[in-house]
Amino acid sequence: MWAVLPVLCAGAWLLGTPACDAAALSVSAYEKFHFKSWMEKHQKKYSSEEYHKRQQTFVSNWRKINAHNAKNHTFKMALNQFSDMTFAEIKRKYLWSEPQNCSATKSNYLRGTGPYPPSVDWREKGHFVTPVKNQGGCGSCWTFSTTGALESAIAIAGGKLLSLAEQQLVDCAEDFNNHGCQGGLPSQAFEYILYNKGIMGEDTYPYTARDGVCKFQPKKAIAFVKDVANITLNDEEAMVETVALYNPVSFAFEVTEDFIQYRKGIYSSTSCHKTPDKVNHAVLAVGYGEENGIPYWIVKNSWGTYWGMDGYFLIERGKNMCGLAACASYPIPLV
Repeated sequence: MWAVLPVLCAGAWLLGTPACDAAALSVSAYEKFHFKSWMEKHQKKYSSEEYHKRQQTFVSNWRKINAHNAKNHTFKMALNQFSDMTFAEIKRKYLWSEPQNCSATKSNYLRGTGPYPPSVDWREKGHFVTPVKNQGGCGSCWTFSTTGALESAIAIAGGKLLSLAEQQLVDCAEDFNNHGCQGGLPSQAFEYILYNKGIMGEDTYPYTARDGVCKFQPKKAIAFVKDVANITLNDEEAMVETVALYNPVSFAFEVTEDFIQYRKGIYSSTSCHKTPDKVNHAVLAVGYGEENGIPYWIVKNSWGTYWGMDGYFLIERGKNMCGLAACASYPIPLV
């Protein structure tokens, strides 16, 4: 079970109250019962002092979810493992704390001419996408985006689906402007793998969800990068081309508070930015499609299978939603 951080101003980010000493929420018996049921489901335990604070935050989140779902949005929200946490806590624990400016990565992607299929899903094409993983309480999403892309690229090119070591990237890729649990970029992680003789398997370099000392052994590397293709011109058509013709694509975007409780549907936001300096989470586009006239990306996250749509989400395509097209990249594997 993930460790729980203390709450400051519990629920204030949802209620719009500026002060920590604002009146506590009046919690109904039904809400108290639902909180206890949620605790049991997620195996949560608190001290007597923390219990009240977590219950307040949970109820604030639940009311926000219900209010959202009562409106005509393109996506639905639901309770999940984050429902006893404020967005401020989640940002500190699960998103990047070190700023990552994707504009520092130069584009070297050459566009084709198309046309491309109206929809693609690499999960349905064959055994080309590894199961959803869980980054735990570490801002290492960039490593899971990296391994996910390379795992798929190798499987597509060579027919063998591997599970690669995120922990190696956390521990060893610092010289390529990555920061372990504080953040990094898939494009920079691909460069690390390219210039440092490969990446080991997850079985020989297991994930710990914390920063550690580099234990990379070149002789035990099982996956290698031949080149890195960067798409950094806010060009979602280039992303479509890549996913259609080659393999899944790593990208980063800005997570805002309404994304945390995502359950299903096509995510869209009016509060996030579209600039490369605001991105704070890296994921993997494994396909794309369209529903009710709204084009979307099919995206693999790294928050476990209980989050979202069995660990996946859909996000609106064609609008550079939350800066998702600011620093897309993918590896060309050496197989």
